[in-house]
Amino acid sequence: MAKGKRKIRKDVVRAIVHVRATFNNTLITITDADGETISCCSAGCVGFKGSRKSTPFAAQQAAQRCATAAMRNGVREVEIRVKGPGSGRESAISAIQQVGLRITSIEDVTPLPHNGCRPSKRRRV
Repeated sequence: MAKGKRKIRKDVVRAIVHVRATFNNTLITITDADGETISCCSAGCVGFKGSRKSTPFAAQQAAQRCATAAMRNGVREVEIRVKGPGSGRESAISAIQQVGLRITSIEDVTPLPHNGCRPSKRRRV
């Protein structure tokens, strides 16, 4: 089976950071303005397993790894779009700032229903 040649994008100055924070994991993807992925990482990708994937520290480590990979491709300033209710939202944003990327805007794109589908039954814990 022939492997596809990997497309390497260089010299992208402005990028978009998509942070997807679920209750179980935190996924960070950095794309250019067209939506082409520059780098992506998750808490599981960094080496955390089980319930430790959902911690803010795991999200911080994943964001640092993803941001340094993007900086190698020339990214200097980013806008952040956060989605989901997880605990790794704020720590991922602060980790991106610590690496040295300039944040232009932070936007919450969590989908909220305008009384759409009926929700599933309440959990009894």
